[in-house]
Amino acid sequence: MESFTGFVSAVLFWVVLAGIILVPIYLRHRDRQRMHETLRIAFEKGQPVPPELITALQSNIAPRQPTTPESDLRRAVIMIAVGLGFCGLGYGLWYGLMSVNDIAAYVTGGSVAGFGAIPGLVGVGHLVLWATRRRTTSV
Repeated sequence: MESFTGFVSAVLFWVVLAGIILVPIYLRHRDRQRMHETLRIAFEKGQPVPPELITALQSNIAPRQPTTPESDLRRAVIMIAVGLGFCGLGYGLWYGLMSVNDIAAYVTGGSVAGFGAIPGLVGVGHLVLWATRRRTTSV
């Protein structure tokens, strides 16, 4: 029974991973097909097609919007919140595992909280960008 459970969990892991990767690809492909169909119908009826739309369809990458100080602040707040969430999860794991094993509690809680430092520090970097851009644009 344990080997069957392990097999099912491994298969489920790979199915979820494939779904996370393949579903967005499929949805993008379907959207592009719809856009091509719309353009074909518009062209057949003699409607003008904006050149920006044609160039956007020819490129595989969507045009990137320039970053603004407001977007830097938004990213900073989100990333810092994610980092704090991981730190809180690490604390919760540490507190919960203390009744089982001290070493396991410190390793698990510390690792998860340390992982939370990565997005937290990225958020601090965006916060610094926001502060410097805001200062230079307001002068």
